[in-house]
Amino acid sequence: MDRSSPENLILVNREPNGVAIITINRPGSLNSLTRPMMVDLAQAFKALDQDSSVRVIILTGSGRSFCSGVDLTAAEDVFKGDVKDPESDPVIQMDRCRKPIIGAVKGFAVTAGFEISLACDILVAAKGSKFIDTHARFGIFPSWGLSQKLSRIIGPNKAREVSLTATPLTAEVAEKLGFVNHVVEDGEVLKKSREIAEAIVKNNQDLVLRYKSVINDGIKLDLGHALSLEKERAHDYYNGMTKEQFRKMQEFIAGRKKQSKL
Repeated sequence: MDRSSPENLILVNREPNGVAIITINRPGSLNSLTRPMMVDLAQAFKALDQDSSVRVIILTGSGRSFCSGVDLTAAEDVFKGDVKDPESDPVIQMDRCRKPIIGAVKGFAVTAGFEISLACDILVAAKGSKFIDTHARFGIFPSWGLSQKLSRIIGPNKAREVSLTATPLTAEVAEKLGFVNHVVEDGEVLKKSREIAEAIVKNNQDLVLRYKSVINDGIKLDLGHALSLEKERAHDYYNGMTKEQFRKMQEFIAGRKKQSKL
């Protein structure tokens, strides 16, 4: 099932294997975001999160850019609108999304595009792709998490350099710093993203959702409280399992052991 915004600027394709692909489709403007596109992108993530047939989401951009940020020709409309409305905020909807989100990045991820990539769970980037924070250059105050998330991933000193100088962070350096998972040839980005998505789809869907949740929630805490959170959720999970579920778990493990011996 396909869905798109009225001008086909946000495309949604649900594939039969449980993978959905969202494409930012404004290549003539390097996929810069207008206010209506932001709303459509937010609603696309919300809808896919609620769709039980979708297990993994891939986010990409058409043409030679992932997303070049907000369309600054409509800056006042974007920045002075109802920016606190979670229903129209794509990053809030991405953060709320229970399904794993894989970012498939080619070309540029600039400012808002950089922030959207930070909201992904896994990143695959083409060789030579660049992540650029231009907030300081253009006098735009960050509001989608770049000032807080990046330093927690690549370290505060490197994050300060990237943001205060507006120096591009290449995909290759980002991979070494643990921000990008895989750097591949330009034509292999979606292929690699699909491979990762398909590996996730093969696993227990309930546990995938719970695992993503405990990782993402734990990151916000110090280690002691994060470990307590894991213990608490594990206790709730096992207490909620029936004898039948335990039996199926044991049968699955026994079956895997037999296969490994063959």
